[in-house]
Amino acid sequence: MDETTLTRDDFTAAEEPFRLFATWMEEATKSEPNDPNGLALATVDADGMPNVRMVLLKGFDEQGFVFYTNFESAKGKEILASMKAAMCFYWKSLRRQIRVRGNVEVVTDAEADAYFATRHRSSRIGAWASKQSRPLESRLALEKAVAEYTLRHAVGEIPRPPHWSGFRLVPKTIEFWQDRPFRLHDRVVFSRAAGGWEKTRLYP
Repeated sequence: MDETTLTRDDFTAAEEPFRLFATWMEEATKSEPNDPNGLALATVDADGMPNVRMVLLKGFDEQGFVFYTNFESAKGKEILASMKAAMCFYWKSLRRQIRVRGNVEVVTDAEADAYFATRHRSSRIGAWASKQSRPLESRLALEKAVAEYTLRHAVGEIPRPPHWSGFRLVPKTIEFWQDRPFRLHDRVVFSRAAGGWEKTRLYP
């Protein structure tokens, strides 16, 4: 069976997770009205208290799932402290969910520079102006910071801030979930093992 054409009824036949993920992402891109690459990212703080927020997936391959952020933000600090995280994708239009858990690594400077260069100029200014997750005294203070950095980088390319880069979640497990009638859902989890992936079907 060609894993690139797995359907609602046969996805449980997949033997590795990344081509299946690519297929589901492609289908979500066609059916989701906004941000099919949106995901809930979960981390924990120094006290073990969980945090979750929505971020955008900016790349994936067999190495893992990449997103970018301010490393001085709450999620940046929490990830750097533990180097672990979890993700959850949910596509309501397809009634599908994918959960990913694993260790995290920092992307290379070359990767971060290449992605930063693709961002809209205003978004690059924003990366300099925003002290992400820290107290903001007023909206005016943010607008003044944006104006200051816009003037500072009025000419030429805008370099990537040293505190802004990317993380790659290297999965230990990837679970695929498909809605079924009467809550008898299909669930398949892939667990990383020596030399490949082990697949297990789960009760709904």
